[in-house]
Amino acid sequence: MKQISSAQNPFIKELVQLKDKSRERKKSGTFLIEGVREIELAIKGGFQLETVLFFPELFTEEQLNSLTTNVRLSGVETQINKIEVSKEVYEKLAYRSTTEGVLALTKSKSHLVENLVFNTKSPLILVAEEPEKPGNIGALLRTADAAHVDAVIIANPKTDLYNPNIIRSSVGCLFTNQIATGTTEEIITFLKAKNINIFCAALQASVGYHTQDFTNPTAIVVGTEATGLSDVWIENATQNIIIPMQGEIDSMNVSVAAGILIFEAKRQRNFK
Repeated sequence: MKQISSAQNPFIKELVQLKDKSRERKKSGTFLIEGVREIELAIKGGFQLETVLFFPELFTEEQLNSLTTNVRLSGVETQINKIEVSKEVYEKLAYRSTTEGVLALTKSKSHLVENLVFNTKSPLILVAEEPEKPGNIGALLRTADAAHVDAVIIANPKTDLYNPNIIRSSVGCLFTNQIATGTTEEIITFLKAKNINIFCAALQASVGYHTQDFTNPTAIVVGTEATGLSDVWIENATQNIIIPMQGEIDSMNVSVAAGILIFEAKRQRNFK
């Protein structure tokens, strides 16, 4: 088994660039995953691992063999390189202060809207326009996973999906959801072509969310807390909806709002 002990190793330097720079992730079509649960969810989600790096004082060779066995059992045909690294190298690559001693270099997937596949006649989709904070994106993905929605679509993304902060804050739910990205216009065109109702969370021309029927094909669309949704969403909505609020402010965290709306839709569908 290959061993790397120096953080100055050219391959390690490339991995540091992948960790730190979106441009490098997009150019190479690869990214780093840190942590056992996250890697296991990526395997389950059909992501292809290229290389697994481990620090033996935290993650044993036996654990490594078990992890790579899961890859074979998942049906993803791939040859995985295994590299034992020193503490210096691992600390250079690790993103979290509390960590488990294992990372995986992984191939990214295509996230084109037209590639979305629905296994139901009445899909439930969460759309988020221009979410900026990786923590909010991660929270949205966790909500989507908890509700088992059919897809999450990010309109006009401000950061790439494989940002380490998104992987961390989503607790691996980046790999458990069917995710697409595109422009607002592309997404609206796609939703209308599929006859999916568009419910936009907005203040203007809105009705209470609890008055609407979400049992038909439904996309619930949320915007940023600062600016809300762009006008084109408002103009193309089947109905604008609002969460009645009884306090002094008129907005809440986007992931909280999405959770309220998504789980109302799930309630109406008897959590199917």
